[in-house]
Amino acid sequence: MTLNRKELAAVLGEKGLFPASKSANFVDLFFETLLEALEGGQEIKISGFGVFKVRAKAARKGRNPKTGDRIEIPARRVVSFKPSGAVRKALNRVDA
Repeated sequence: MTLNRKELAAVLGEKGLFPASKSANFVDLFFETLLEALEGGQEIKISGFGVFKVRAKAARKGRNPKTGDRIEIPARRVVSFKPSGAVRKALNRVDA
């Protein structure tokens, strides 16, 4: 199951955290704010959830698996996520 922005806004509206009309605006503003921080190279730490960081990956040599041709993969920035202990514990909980 995938939870997209529209579904996330619907869940917030159903839980009564925000009026349904404002839930979509909140979700959009939340993700827009996260993106701006990441673009600026900032680390985002959400207590009890995890940490989002921007990492720089160096250029490297690669290979096209279909043709076998060697290619140069350019340097780039990627987002990494490290879940908090609480999230890891919840994901690995064994229901007895």
